[in-house]
Amino acid sequence: MKLLEGKVAIVTGAARGIGEAIALKFAENGANVAFTYVSDSSAEKAAALEAKINALGVKGKAWKSNAGDVAQCESFVAEVLKEFGTIDICVNNAGISKDNLLLRLSPDQWDEVIRVNLNSVFYMTKQVMRPMMKARSGAIINMSSIIGETGNAGQSSYAASKAGIIGFTKSVAKELGSRNIRCNAIAPGFVETDMTGYLKDGEGAEKYKAAIPLGRFASAEDIANVTLFLASDMGSYITGQTISVCGGLNI
Repeated sequence: MKLLEGKVAIVTGAARGIGEAIALKFAENGANVAFTYVSDSSAEKAAALEAKINALGVKGKAWKSNAGDVAQCESFVAEVLKEFGTIDICVNNAGISKDNLLLRLSPDQWDEVIRVNLNSVFYMTKQVMRPMMKARSGAIINMSSIIGETGNAGQSSYAASKAGIIGFTKSVAKELGSRNIRCNAIAPGFVETDMTGYLKDGEGAEKYKAAIPLGRFASAEDIANVTLFLASDMGSYITGQTISVCGGLNI
């Protein structure tokens, strides 16, 4: 039996990168997957991912939905429940960065990062916890970052949003544990995705890799594997935790 056989999972921000890897990993392990993308430019990739999921013999469906908009979150979750019948797993993966030194960071840039990265986790969790409480079962996984634990010059807004996710995760775990709903966070380090493509080659990449004990950047699948563990019964006694997937960068 596959690890997520018959489960229904939501993954936000899944048209590419980590989100795409998670959606595919879940589908390969038997889950039906509803996922979101936010921009028209991602529609083609979202359609391709939907086709890949369906080809695995499970149900996949893409929604254009902005996780940083409370009304769109409400509508999306309602449509997923109508289409799939239940929600067993929610991965809050949607995120952006607007890197700038604090002196130059505008209030609008700050607000956008907090809205997309942190508010979205609140909005989505608020919606999915209702069917999970009814079923007395569920797994919520929030994508934080190693930067939320260590901070980084030029990333104050990103660090604040990702640190906020960690505190939110611990609080939700305490609130929902009695209903058999687990809530955990993952803190990736440097991951080879479109978002970090500028770090992939050259002297800059070697400098960053030299600081990582394992000597390499993570793949999106490295993150997806940990997400699968937390979503499945293998992680049934883990809640309120933040698992750093950073190659030892934080030690």
